[in-house]
Amino acid sequence: MRTNTPSSKSYTNLIIGIHPLEEALDAGKNIDKVLFNKELRSDKLRQLKDRLKKERIPFVLVPEIKLNKITRSNHQGVLAFIAPIAFADFENVVMSEVESGEPPLFLLLDRVTDVRNFGAICRSAECFGVKGIIVPEVGAAQINEDALKASAGALMHLNICKVKNLLDALDYLHASGIGSVVLSEKATVSLQEFQDARDQNLGMCIIMGSEEDGINPQLMKRAHQLVTIPMKGKTNSLNVSVATGIALATLSN
Repeated sequence: MRTNTPSSKSYTNLIIGIHPLEEALDAGKNIDKVLFNKELRSDKLRQLKDRLKKERIPFVLVPEIKLNKITRSNHQGVLAFIAPIAFADFENVVMSEVESGEPPLFLLLDRVTDVRNFGAICRSAECFGVKGIIVPEVGAAQINEDALKASAGALMHLNICKVKNLLDALDYLHASGIGSVVLSEKATVSLQEFQDARDQNLGMCIIMGSEEDGINPQLMKRAHQLVTIPMKGKTNSLNVSVATGIALATLSN
């Protein structure tokens, strides 16, 4: 009898169980995300969660059924995913780029969770010289083999910075002399008009949101400018990766 439940063989980047995760952490593996069975509690699990918090590795509490859908192995209530890349320190990247003397281009992604969209965005970002992609520790696309494939390998050449709070990250960019722009259909200024008028000697951060949830209103309030991509067709929206590509092509010139 066949089952539709995927096995762990489908996930080459999967760590199953408490002790394997501890060994991966001891070895310095790049952990993308950890899933815990929300119904289990023990001193061992509490200590593991405390360690993840200390090392700033995101974890989420999920129903056991979600873990069982990923693997039929004895997971002990713990699954983790190894990222195929090493994450960059956000503040170090910003400081390094500001000190380089060249106006850097950054990309901040708010709740972009689709892996293939994320990979496609990374591909465009690398092509147009983005110096860092900023994503939240929780609520971002998983960085796995599918994302790497969708990026055509570009992920290996980018600074991917995970931050705890996107608002704090935006404030840090502003304090570092880097401007910000949000793409929104509510804007009255076109992307090209903004590009023609802005000081191109200053660094810039493009803020993009998911197609489902959009951009956090607080991020929109703190951004320096809202812009829109004019469209003439009957379809009034663009895929987030396509819209990001257009924004990068315009603002990188």
